[in-house]
Amino acid sequence: MTTESRRFELNEDEFPFLPMLMLITLDALRDLGGSATIHELVDQVIETENITEAEQGYMMPNGRDRRLNYYLSWARTFLKRGDAVENSARGVWALTETGEKIVDLSGVEAIHAAVNAEERQRAKEKRDAAKAAKMGVQSDGTASEPEFQSEETVEGWRDELLNELMKMDPYGFERLAQRLLREAGFVKVEVRGKTGDGGIDGVGILRVNLVSFQVYFQCKRWTNSIGSKEIRDFRGALQGRADKGLFITTSSFTKQASDEATRDGAIAIDLIDGQRLCELLKEYELGVKTETVERVTILGHWLEEI
Repeated sequence: MTTESRRFELNEDEFPFLPMLMLITLDALRDLGGSATIHELVDQVIETENITEAEQGYMMPNGRDRRLNYYLSWARTFLKRGDAVENSARGVWALTETGEKIVDLSGVEAIHAAVNAEERQRAKEKRDAAKAAKMGVQSDGTASEPEFQSEETVEGWRDELLNELMKMDPYGFERLAQRLLREAGFVKVEVRGKTGDGGIDGVGILRVNLVSFQVYFQCKRWTNSIGSKEIRDFRGALQGRADKGLFITTSSFTKQASDEATRDGAIAIDLIDGQRLCELLKEYELGVKTETVERVTILGHWLEEI
């Protein structure tokens, strides 16, 4: 499929036609057997619509979100609101009976129109409530609905953590990677970034049962996506030295980079993107503290009936 035959246009300053992205998402789910993770869905769309590495790197004005991922997130949100897809707590999205029946634009356009109508009504009710409050009308005490947002809106703590990581000294970031690998079970982890060792920032040994693997790693505090070229360059530095490679970044990897990392016959390179890095730092409590707040509820009706 050429860029000219795509079903939607992706550029750096316009919002694409959302109903078409909704249909493309449904088709991708069908191609993947009716269910998929977000990563699998995005990769399927990239492949079927022939999205280039450069286009995968287009950013939203906030400088954090990838435009393609952002738009596809909205498509999933509208489809979920229209009962065409559902998602599990484990992040797996699946077609519903309603979604299975939608095979053309008319079906997704109906969902798109219905969800927008709901949002207009919600916005009207919110304006009316604000106007009433301004005029001194007593509130009925009911909780207002949250602002309409995408299902995959990144949680604030991840944004904050990634911002802090971007402020770190490059060598400090490498030492953070060193600490993370040690916490994950690596031994003899060394940081070599200051030596300019062919793009290799460090090395460690991972022991699995009775065998050990020497793993070289590279760390990049980037905002731009990591492409296939960076993976090839890293692999070139690994030749004749390592069993595996590990590439850690604060940004993301293009589909082409992911494909190159697992190319048959080449040294395998595992990838840790910014979102996965945040989860790992949270899991091992490295610069992240998770607190559980106790909530006490008084059961008045139980006390009355005793």
